[in-house]
Amino acid sequence: MNLANSQLAAISVLILSTVSFAQIGIPVAGPPPPMPYYAQPLCPGDGYIWTPGYWGWGDNYYWVPGMWVLPPEVGYLWTPGYWGWGGDAFLFNEGYWGLSVGFYGGIDYGFGYFGRGYEGGRWNNGHFFYNTSLNNLNRSDIRNVYNTRVSDSQTSRVSYNGGAGGVSARATSQEQAVAAGRHVSPVAAQTQHAQAARTDPEAARQSANSARSNASVHPKDLPAIERGTGAATGNTKQDQKNQKEQDKLVAKQTQDRQKLQQQQDKEHQQLAKQQTNDARNQAMEQRHQSQTQQMQQGHMQQMQQMQSRQQSGGGGGFRGGGGGARR
Repeated sequence: MNLANSQLAAISVLILSTVSFAQIGIPVAGPPPPMPYYAQPLCPGDGYIWTPGYWGWGDNYYWVPGMWVLPPEVGYLWTPGYWGWGGDAFLFNEGYWGLSVGFYGGIDYGFGYFGRGYEGGRWNNGHFFYNTSLNNLNRSDIRNVYNTRVSDSQTSRVSYNGGAGGVSARATSQEQAVAAGRHVSPVAAQTQHAQAARTDPEAARQSANSARSNASVHPKDLPAIERGTGAATGNTKQDQKNQKEQDKLVAKQTQDRQKLQQQQDKEHQQLAKQQTNDARNQAMEQRHQSQTQQMQQGHMQQMQQMQSRQQSGGGGGFRGGGGGARR
């Protein structure tokens, strides 16, 4: 079945002979959006294990936030689900619980799930111990801890394996053995959590739109500023005046970008000196992304307002408000 026909088909569940967990055929041509930055909520108590957020599929991609979950059995760890290219459609490989962490596409989900294995915690004598450098914990409630600093060398926000632009990682023989071995499907709390995200259309729409069209985290990641293309008025002096106004606006917006980039670079340097955990780094990047998006939206509004005034014969220059970042 080619992709055009698959777009008309219902989502099918395929059980492959080489693995023992479900792959869900998704009838869409486009891959899931990049992984967003987000802050990890506080761990609710001893024994909970972090399961990272991921892109689900309904009528469109929607974001399923990460959550803390009690494992189905002592000693079990979570292998996240992941998207992979299946040749004519994207397939979602469902996550599962098992005694070891299996293959999850090489996707960098953060918080200890950096593409291989899990660095956020481990079991010892029937108790789960948390890596304090990668988890948001209340230390007065949780005392089964250790501190091992792990460098996330990938820092990729690609959310799928294979295909054009996808992560190229392949499962090792050990990871294949984990997938073929005994494991447990997502627990009821995870299923209910995913269903709640799917049935929240506003949150789903905002998440997908944000990740697709506002993937830039820092001003240096933004595309070049698009200059206005106001229609010629037939009046040479007026056209020259309009062009100067556009040049002035572009220069101001370029200055705004540079100023915000310098501010964010300074915050990066300060946090690096403090040797903070992954949760704080994620929270900072989420804040930087929000600042950058708000600035870009303000700049686009400025350009649109200026073009509208020029096309209607108005003047008065551009308004400087609305281009700065909110903290």
